[in-house]
Amino acid sequence: MTDPVFSRIAIIGVGLIGSSIARAAREYAAAREIVLYDASPDVRARAEALGLGVVTESLEAAVGGADCVILCVPVGALGAAAAGAVPAMKPGAILTDVGSVKGEAARALELAADGRIHVIPGHPIAGTEQSGPEAGFATLFCGAWHILTPVSGTAPGADEALAQLTAFWVALGAKVETMDAARHDRVLAITSHLPHLIAFNIVATAFDMETVEQGEVVKYSAGGFRDFTRIAASDPVMWRDVFLNNREAVLECLGRFSEDLAALQRAIRWGDGDMLMREFTRARTIRKAIIDAGQDSGAVNFGRNVPKTQD
Repeated sequence: MTDPVFSRIAIIGVGLIGSSIARAAREYAAAREIVLYDASPDVRARAEALGLGVVTESLEAAVGGADCVILCVPVGALGAAAAGAVPAMKPGAILTDVGSVKGEAARALELAADGRIHVIPGHPIAGTEQSGPEAGFATLFCGAWHILTPVSGTAPGADEALAQLTAFWVALGAKVETMDAARHDRVLAITSHLPHLIAFNIVATAFDMETVEQGEVVKYSAGGFRDFTRIAASDPVMWRDVFLNNREAVLECLGRFSEDLAALQRAIRWGDGDMLMREFTRARTIRKAIIDAGQDSGAVNFGRNVPKTQD
């Protein structure tokens, strides 16, 4: 058995991602000691009952002495969490996060940094629609991408810190890639944020339609709509913050999507079957490429038995 990557990690926020990191770090011996803190007393009690690690009653107690502090809070709460954590962190420690918007995360973490620590924002592209400490599982990150967006101006030893954090996520089963924060936000806007926005909207539209009863929507849901409802069941606080903090990239993608949707609308109205066939065929080849890349299952149930989904 290899030595743990970190002697002590502090996980701030014990929801799906935070509890999964705790479980995975213990399962794969990536950290010798796991300390957790959540602003909610109820969540702290549940995390302690689950045996996820040492649960502290304050943020400062959790991060003190930690080699790596992982902020697992909504993007809108990153600034306050980082400001509370940094003064209690030891010199040379790593401050990272798991937010889906990296430009805002970098700004929040850098604003709190004091030159003694390494700031390395990150984003595990993994998750489910479930939330809370009970929802986590150790294999959540296995085979998933984890993107790191290091910031400039960190303390001496930045390269070593980046290598150590990379090794930690690799130990949890992830594939790690380094990327510019702005590029990350553009990529995730189209691959994750816009699909969630569409899911939230189509589910709301279905339930608002006057020509159908809500019971019929539930009873006769076809596979496509069921998948939309699964995505739309994601944590509303987290996704509110995602859209507010990545608005420019999302609006750019939404504009392009609206144009393409209008083109399909015209094709349907005017009976342009050739155009529909071209677009549907092109989309089908993209689905095959995703399966070939190992990003999803090609099984006939579209992977519904697999708990891990991208977020």
